[in-house]
Amino acid sequence: MRSATNLSGVTGIGDNKMNNEPRAIAANPAKSTSSVTWLSIVAAGLLGLSIITIAGHVQAATLHDAAHDVRHATGFPCH
Repeated sequence: MRSATNLSGVTGIGDNKMNNEPRAIAANPAKSTSSVTWLSIVAAGLLGLSIITIAGHVQAATLHDAAHDVRHATGFPCH
């Protein structure tokens, strides 16, 4: 049986050879865990502060109407 090679160079049907050679996996020197945690805390704080600021400056009727529309859009009974 003839082995077929696809575009990636991997042989297919009829090739019964296994490659058991060890490969080195490079470490990911991207960001440390503490910097990612710090970034997540800052992002959550800014999101919360912006929600509170927007909700504090909008009129109560507008906020109620927006929440009411979301209830109807999600199918939640509110009447």
